[in-house]
Amino acid sequence: MRVKKFALIFAAISLATAVLIAASKQVTIKEFDVPTPKSRPHDPAVAPDGSLWYTGQAANKLGRLDPATQKFKEFPLKTPGSGPHGLVADSQGNIWFTAIAKGYIGKLNPTSGEITEYHLPDGADDPHTPVFDQHGILWFTTEESNVVGRLDPKTGKIEVKQVPTPHAISYGIAVTHSGVPFFCEFGSNKLASIDPKIMTITEYPIPKSSARPRRIAIASDDTIYYTDYERGYLGHFNPATKKFEEWSSPGGSRSNPYGIAITPDGTVWYSESGVKPNTLVSFDPKMTKFSSTPIPSGGGVVRNIVATSDGKLYLACSGVNKVAIVDVR
Repeated sequence: MRVKKFALIFAAISLATAVLIAASKQVTIKEFDVPTPKSRPHDPAVAPDGSLWYTGQAANKLGRLDPATQKFKEFPLKTPGSGPHGLVADSQGNIWFTAIAKGYIGKLNPTSGEITEYHLPDGADDPHTPVFDQHGILWFTTEESNVVGRLDPKTGKIEVKQVPTPHAISYGIAVTHSGVPFFCEFGSNKLASIDPKIMTITEYPIPKSSARPRRIAIASDDTIYYTDYERGYLGHFNPATKKFEEWSSPGGSRSNPYGIAITPDGTVWYSESGVKPNTLVSFDPKMTKFSSTPIPSGGGVVRNIVATSDGKLYLACSGVNKVAIVDVR
C-alpha cells in the first residue's frame, strides 16, 4: 500500500512539474517593418541559412530578412502583377514562389537575382501554396482551379490532378515524413492526400460538415494538425487509424485559426486571425493544453507560420506590413 501511495504522490508531483514547465515558457515576438510600404507580406519561409523570406504580394516582390543583422533585401519580380503568394526554399537556397495572379511558379536565385518562370497548363491558373517532398519534387495547390499539381525542377515538367470534390479550394499543403502530400480542402469539410507516384487523390471527410480546414502541419509521428477556420477549432487527423480529434481554440468560435506550424519539440503553434489583436497560440499535444500570446502590432491577419530547425517561428503579419521572429524559451 505504501508503494502504491508513494507512486501516486510521485505521479502527482511529476504532473504538477510538467504543467509548471509548460506554463513557464517565455514567448517573445519581435516584429520588423518591411521596406516597401503596403507590401502585404503574405507567407514566410525559412532558407537553409536561417534567413526569413516572405512574399510581398501587393508590392510584386520577394523579401529577405537576415535575423543576425536585421537587414532586409528585396527582389522585384520581372512580371508585373504576379501576386506572389506562397514560397519555399530548396536545399540549394533557391526560393520558389507561387504567382497566384499570373498563373506561374517562379524560382529566384538569391545570388544572381535571376528569376525563372514555369507557367501552369491551361485550366490551372492560380497556384497557391508550394511544398517540396523528399525527392525534390515541388507540390502545389490551386485555390480556384480545383487541381493539385507537381513540378519537377530538373525538367520543368508540370502535372496536375483534378480534386474529386467540386470547388474544393485546395489550400494549405504539407508532406509527411513518409513522402505523401496532404492538403486542406478549404471549400469543403475534407482533408486529402495525393499519391506521389500515380497522383490518385484520396479524401478524408471531417465529421463536422461545417468544418473548413485551411492550413496544415505534420507532426513527427506523421499525424496531421489543421486549423478549422470556420468553426474556431484545432483539428488532428491520424491517417493510419482515420481518427479525427478536435479542440476548441482559446479565442472561441470566431477566432478564425489560420497559419500553423510545429516546432521540433512537438509543440503546435497557430494564429488566431479573427481576434484583435491576432494571437499566437501554442498547443501541447501531450498535456492537451493551450496558451495564447498577443501579436504586438495586432498582426493584421497572420496567414502563415513556419518553424525553424532551432525552434523559432517566422510570421508574416500581412495587414501591418511586418514580419516577425518568435523566440520561445
